[in-house]
Amino acid sequence: MDKALEEYNRKRRFGRTGEPEGKTAPKRPKQLRFVVQHHIASRDHYDFRLEWDGTLKSWAVPKGPSYNSHDKRLAVQVEDHPLEYRNFEGTIPQGQYGGGTVMIWDEGIWQPLMDPAEAFAAGSLKFTLEGSRLKGKWALVRMKPKPGGNGRNWLLIKEKDRFENVYDAGQFLTSIRTGRTMPEIGAASKMKEQYGSIPEIEKEAVGKKEITEDVRITHPEKVLYQEDGITKGDIVQHYSRAADRMLPYVKNRILSTVRCPGGIAKACFFKKHPANERGIFTVSLTGNGGEPEEYYYVTDRKGLLSEVQMNTLEFHTWGSRVETLEKPDVMVFDLDPDEGLDLEKTRTGVRDLKSLLDQLGLKAYLKTSGGKGYHIVIPFRPAADWTAFHEFARRTAKTMEAMRPGRYTSNVRKEQRKGRIFIDWIRNGRGATSVAPYSVRARKGAPVSTPIFWDELDAVAPNGITIEGAAERLEREDPWEGFFENDQQLK
Repeated sequence: MDKALEEYNRKRRFGRTGEPEGKTAPKRPKQLRFVVQHHIASRDHYDFRLEWDGTLKSWAVPKGPSYNSHDKRLAVQVEDHPLEYRNFEGTIPQGQYGGGTVMIWDEGIWQPLMDPAEAFAAGSLKFTLEGSRLKGKWALVRMKPKPGGNGRNWLLIKEKDRFENVYDAGQFLTSIRTGRTMPEIGAASKMKEQYGSIPEIEKEAVGKKEITEDVRITHPEKVLYQEDGITKGDIVQHYSRAADRMLPYVKNRILSTVRCPGGIAKACFFKKHPANERGIFTVSLTGNGGEPEEYYYVTDRKGLLSEVQMNTLEFHTWGSRVETLEKPDVMVFDLDPDEGLDLEKTRTGVRDLKSLLDQLGLKAYLKTSGGKGYHIVIPFRPAADWTAFHEFARRTAKTMEAMRPGRYTSNVRKEQRKGRIFIDWIRNGRGATSVAPYSVRARKGAPVSTPIFWDELDAVAPNGITIEGAAERLEREDPWEGFFENDQQLK
C-alpha cells in the first residue's frame, strides 16, 4: 500500500465508490495544480487541495473560501488525496466514507511564495492561486492546538492584493468543468446507477435532455440571457445551424472560450486549457515560464456542440491552424471606437482601412463584432512567422494613425482613445485570439459576430445581428465565399 496515501485508501471501499484508488504520482517539474471541490456529505463544505510531493494536500473548509481578508475561514486538514482526485465529480454512495455529492468548484495553478516543505512543517504557508474563481495571494496558517488536540485546524485567509473583495465566492453555484449544479450532479449519478452508462440509454429515459447530432444537450430550458429569455437550447440551435459556415474558421485552431454556466447575469469566465471534455483535441505548447501547457481545439460539428453543451457562449481562435501553428493565416483588425463616438465615424474608419488595404493589394473581408465596432479580416497563405505577421499588423495600424492622428490611434491605452478609434492590431500575435465568425457574444440580446458584404456596412450596426437575424442570413449567399481560396502571402 502506498504509505503517503495509506489513510486515504484505508477509509474507502473502491468497489463501491467511484473515487480513484490512492497511488502517489511521480514528482513533476511542471506547475503545481490545485482544486477546490464543493462536497455535500454529512455536512456541507469545500475541500481545498494543493498538489505537493505527488499527492494533494487537503483541507475541509466548512464555509468555503472568502475574498474578504478579514475572514479567517477554518480549514481542517484531512488525509492526503491522490492527484487523480482532482478530476472526481459525482456522488459517493451513502454509507461510504464521505457519502454525498462532489462538484469541481474551481481549479488552476498554485505557486508557493516560500519553501513548501518548511512552510507545512512550520504551519504557515503563503501562496498565489491562478484559478478561474480563486486568484491572487492566500495563506494557510495552522492554529495552535488545544491540550489534547490533533493540530489539524488551520485558517484559510485571503491576503491583501488587487483581487481582495473582487468576488463573493458564494455566488458560484456550478461546476467549473461541467456547468452542472449540485442537484444536477446528484441526479445524473442516480440516473447512471439506475440505467447504467448514460450514453447507452434512450432520450426518453434521460429526462431534460436533447440529442443533437450525437451530442447530448442537458437542460436546454436553462435561461442564459436572463433579460431576453434566451435559453441554452436557443444557443445550441444557433450553433447547429451555423456550424457548416463557422467550422472553416474554427476547426483545427486553438480556442479560448467564454463560458457562462449561470447565464450572462452571473459570473462568466475565459477558458483556455482543456479539462477532460468530450469532442476536443489537445496540443502542448511551451508557455511563458518555459513549461509545457495544454491547449485545445475542435475538428468538427460534434466538438463545436460539445463545447456548447458545457455552457460555452463565445468562441475565440488563434490566427493559425494547429498543423501550421507558427505560420499564421488570418489577420484581424478590430476598429474599437471610444465611448460615445458616433457610429458613422466608425464606418468611415472601416472605409479608410479598406482603402489602405486595397492600395496594398490585399483582399479583406468584413464582419460585425457583436460589440461596438467592426472587424476587418484578411486571409493569408501560411508563410510568414508570427514576428513578421505581428509587425505588419502594427505598421498598418501605425499608418492609419499617421494619416489621421486626430481620428485613429494604434495605442492600446484607453486614455489615448479620447474621441478616436483604436485600430486594434494586437490580436495578431502568437497566443492572442479574436472572436470567431458566427460566434454568439455574452452580451444583452445575444448579438452574433457575423460576416457581412462590404455594401452592407451602412445598413448593419456592429451589434445589429442577433441569433434570430443570423438564422435568416444563413439562408442567403455567403459574404465570405472563397475566403481561404485567396493566394495572398506575407514574405
